[in-house]
Amino acid sequence: MKKNINRKYIQFFFLVIILYIGYEFHNFVLYINSNGILGSLYRPPSVEAFLPISSLMSFYYFLQTGQIHYYHPAGLFIFLGILFTSFIVGKSFCSWICPFGLLSEYLNKLGIKLKISFNLPKILDSSLRSLKYLLLAFFTFAIFSMSIDGLKGFLDSDYNLLADVKMYYFFAKISTFAMIVLAVLVLLSIVIKNFWCRFLCPYGALLGIIGLLSPVKIKRESTTCIDCKLCDKVCPSNIEVSKVNYVISDECSSCYECVTVCPKKDTLFTTAFKRKFDHKKIMYIILASYWLFVLIGIFSNKWTNNIPIEKYIEVNKKADQLTHPRSIKEAKEFKE
Repeated sequence: MKKNINRKYIQFFFLVIILYIGYEFHNFVLYINSNGILGSLYRPPSVEAFLPISSLMSFYYFLQTGQIHYYHPAGLFIFLGILFTSFIVGKSFCSWICPFGLLSEYLNKLGIKLKISFNLPKILDSSLRSLKYLLLAFFTFAIFSMSIDGLKGFLDSDYNLLADVKMYYFFAKISTFAMIVLAVLVLLSIVIKNFWCRFLCPYGALLGIIGLLSPVKIKRESTTCIDCKLCDKVCPSNIEVSKVNYVISDECSSCYECVTVCPKKDTLFTTAFKRKFDHKKIMYIILASYWLFVLIGIFSNKWTNNIPIEKYIEVNKKADQLTHPRSIKEAKEFKE
């Protein structure tokens, strides 16, 4: 079957970038742990892409105050870029950029190769999909119900400042329990298609809701469809494309594998504002939409947090004692 090769290029392009960012951040953590003897003092701002909760809080803080919080500004711009891309081209971040989406795909391919992959019954599948929306509702309510003082108290806390470093320690010093949980998730992703993305990822739930507003849709021309169901087979979200006129679903990740694999010309195609366009150009729209906010952050001189390295070294010394602040008072104590 034909593959959307452009999507693979973009996925591995971002994977290389992420691995390089991880290497740079590793050197930064070495630096603050060795008081400047090892590693590098450069902290890559893009690592903040892995702090979605902090970014969501920064977004709410920006809506309330009009100010960009100074600890993780790049995270806010990346978050806005992802939201904007989803509004323009649907939930494309999940299938074109996200490294976890790429990992899920290849774990499922492994399951298919080992002949241990299967689809859940529709009722169970639908029920489990609600989990990611419950998680999204929990985080959204917890954040948007905070007072400005509480929100600022958390964002100003040492815990938030060191959130990316603590994330690094989580994997570098991973506990037995966490290792077991990750192993279970990997195993489930091998036997059940896109387990994490479909059932547990609140970020994907948010992007799926926003993606419903996207003007870019996949249309099926029923008069020329030969009912081969190849589109159903390749869909990572198990959408029955062969039974609809337009693919309008919060589960659609805009991967366009169904369009690519369709053997009948002009039967499955992309439309925007009721006008057809070449789905191969989607790649450029996704890149432009995402990088627009990255460039805004860079050229507005808001991309880096400019926190003195001495501050990181000082706070890092008590990293093991830093826990998530549970109140305004506790957040202020961390700040002090």
